Amino acid sequence: MKKLFTVAALGCAMSASAQLDSALAITGYAEAYYSFDMAQPENHARPGMFYCFNRHNEVNLNIGMVKLAYAKNRVRGNIALMAGTYPQANMAAEPEALRSVYEANAGIRISKTKELWFDAGILPSHIGWESAIGKDVWNLTRSIAAENSPYFEAGARLSYTSANAKWYMAGLLLNGWQRITRPDGNNTPAFGTQLTFKPNDNVTLNWSTFIGNDKPDTLSQMRYFSDLYAQLQITERFSIIAGFDIGSEQAATGDSSALWMSPVLIPRYKIGEKSYLAARVELYQDEDGAIIATGTEHGFNTLGYSINFDHWVSPNVLWRIEARSLSSQDKIFADMDGAPSVSNTFVTASLCISLP
Repeated sequence: MKKLFTVAALGCAMSASAQLDSALAITGYAEAYYSFDMAQPENHARPGMFYCFNRHNEVNLNIGMVKLAYAKNRVRGNIALMAGTYPQANMAAEPEALRSVYEANAGIRISKTKELWFDAGILPSHIGWESAIGKDVWNLTRSIAAENSPYFEAGARLSYTSANAKWYMAGLLLNGWQRITRPDGNNTPAFGTQLTFKPNDNVTLNWSTFIGNDKPDTLSQMRYFSDLYAQLQITERFSIIAGFDIGSEQAATGDSSALWMSPVLIPRYKIGEKSYLAARVELYQDEDGAIIATGTEHGFNTLGYSINFDHWVSPNVLWRIEARSLSSQDKIFADMDGAPSVSNTFVTASLCISLP
């Protein structure tokens, strides 16, 4: 009887282990890059509005990440740690202990019959069509709009996905505009919403918003932001993303508001079974310096163009190269001699690998 019990117990333990393993997924991602800025900055730092691929004339790591995800029945959770020049730049305002955290959250499905979830922790941003994970983005570098809106957020999210998976809705209570820890003196809650409609596999429409004060309460400068985009598969080979961001923030005096906006157009064409060609046209206007302060007459008023070529070397390895140029109304960039310039041109190449 003792031997039978031992065998049965061992069988139960192995079964429980198999069930646990099936609920866990471990993935990895790494993206190495080389960027050459025609201005050739001596300190190797590219303009301050860039957080991805922001080092000149260096072979470097934009982001390397290991992620552990758990999903079973009505519970889910994610923990992802990262390293690279992206977290070094983008997480600089956070405590050092949190600068390596890409996401860390837990969620529970609060309905037995509906896809109604409550998640809390450090979450990927609900704003925009781009993330820090390059293989999921059509262009090698990120748009100015993406670089200057949240990549991540901390708070709580209530979300619902319809039974036919065509509608996704979410409401969020947040610590602030891309904040894990609040600024000193800030106790004002921030709010976000997201509404996504996918009538079929060829069309995605998304509208995301943010409302909150990202300054100390004594300043009470409320920020209002809207991100709207459409992703369309026009033909089997040709697709397009059209996006428009607009935001405003109350001035410290309370009698006026700063306004910024950014329209973006990204066409992409599949030129082979493993290769793509994509372009981008973008305009970012922030004359009052609410997001990108320049101290110049017309503020940050910049037009950008880029073109990139992508080739999937294997199902999990992507090689890319991109040429990009920015032109501003004021001399907010620098040339090779360090003198003020209205333009900035650079070329970037990257190699991405995802596991498994």
